[in-house]
Amino acid sequence: MDRPPPTYQVDGAAIRTRRKTLGMTQVMCADAASISRSYLAEIEAGHRKRMRPPTYAGLRTALQIQPEDEQLLTPTTEEHRKEPDARHEGAPRQHPEDPG
Repeated sequence: MDRPPPTYQVDGAAIRTRRKTLGMTQVMCADAASISRSYLAEIEAGHRKRMRPPTYAGLRTALQIQPEDEQLLTPTTEEHRKEPDARHEGAPRQHPEDPG
């Protein structure tokens, strides 16, 4: 049996969107997830980005998300960076004050 990760990196905007789609207030959602409203507000605002497995499971249940559905999680690095970063392509630029 696989162990859950020590924490889940969550996407606060996705959580807020899902909560609002269900017509839930922060208080309603927090109560259903057995967390404080202030903790949920910090998650949604992006001030907190990680949740422990039991807390994440409670929030996922409150938001009617199946365990295998990862829509509340922050995309992985590969998914997040679909296009190369232009700052790192080609030759390095010289600083304007650098004579070389």
